[in-house]
Amino acid sequence: MYSKVRMGMIGGGQGAFIGAVHRMAGALDGRIELVCASFSQNYENTKITGACESISEKRLYVSWQEMLDRELDLPEYERMEFISIVTPNHLHMPIAKAAAEKGFHIICDKPAGMSYDEVAGLAPILTSSGSIFALTHTYLGYPMVWQARHLLEKGTIGKLKKIYVEYPQGWLAQELEASGNKQAGWRNDPAKAGLAGAMGDIGTHAHSLVEFISAQSMIRVSAHLRSHFKSRQLDDDGVILFEMDDEVTGVLTASQICAGEENSLKIRLYGSKGGLEWSQMEPNSLKVRQSGQPMQIFRAGLDQSLCTAALERTRLPSGHPEGYLEAFANLYRQFAAAVRNNESLQARGVPGLVEALSGMAFLEAVVASNAQNNMWVEINNNVPAQFQRLAS
Repeated sequence: MYSKVRMGMIGGGQGAFIGAVHRMAGALDGRIELVCASFSQNYENTKITGACESISEKRLYVSWQEMLDRELDLPEYERMEFISIVTPNHLHMPIAKAAAEKGFHIICDKPAGMSYDEVAGLAPILTSSGSIFALTHTYLGYPMVWQARHLLEKGTIGKLKKIYVEYPQGWLAQELEASGNKQAGWRNDPAKAGLAGAMGDIGTHAHSLVEFISAQSMIRVSAHLRSHFKSRQLDDDGVILFEMDDEVTGVLTASQICAGEENSLKIRLYGSKGGLEWSQMEPNSLKVRQSGQPMQIFRAGLDQSLCTAALERTRLPSGHPEGYLEAFANLYRQFAAAVRNNESLQARGVPGLVEALSGMAFLEAVVASNAQNNMWVEINNNVPAQFQRLAS
């Protein structure tokens, strides 16, 4: 009999967007139970959110430190098995390191932390404890993203040459932080958000999509970042030229001031024989173009001829759209299976420490390039040997 995996959550109380999404994703497949939380630094917020989630008040904690300590004191059959970290970025690594030291598994929102060195400091702790660390790059949970990687691997479009990836949003087209918007506020605070704004928030998603589908690493970047408001301390808009292994070149744009845009993440990859195109706004379709042939569209669905990895991330027959929550839930489902199967360090098919370090190295190179008048800057791609890049 499969017993539910017991989850605790830090952050994500009333007024936060992503915490509720994590909770819905964790609950979707019925394999995870939310048993405890410290949802907010405001304990009244934690109690209100906990009541909405039907969590016993004795498992609602004043601080994340209290939560880790008191959960560890509970019998093994009762205590949480992993934590979901959905706080502002500056708390990701302090919480993750403390949790790993106590033997808890960790699933964390992105970016992983405030610097490459800070995130690299998690590696020896995970190695010692055996705790699994996962990073929620949601878009890597979509089945057609895995199908795109599969087609590229089998040579459908030939040798990869060029990649265009864009992520325009419009929610910061106005100066929301000036009117007290909490979500805009902490994202404009380097002490909480880190070294980048839009690039850290959504540019890392575009970066992870490029590296995953291509199965290659970015090796250097030339970046231009800017803020469109004088009071805004971090970037809200940027464009990056990048180079990858095997002479692949590309362009990455990430902007949160594109008024009217929602979450229009799109990637196009071109090889010697054709191209692939996938859009988050139409996630169940993958366009395949080959020289001299009509465009082909692959569609998601259990009854479709898709690769094994794509079918593993599909729940319904074709014609029944699956979207963002299902993609998010795919990460949680595979993470829960890894916890229940007593795996260590990383969960199969879920981004982990390698992707976390890669994202931080990307951000540091981008910020350095921008500071040096868009000069080309090498990306630090050194990762601990015991951790493996996400693969099918």
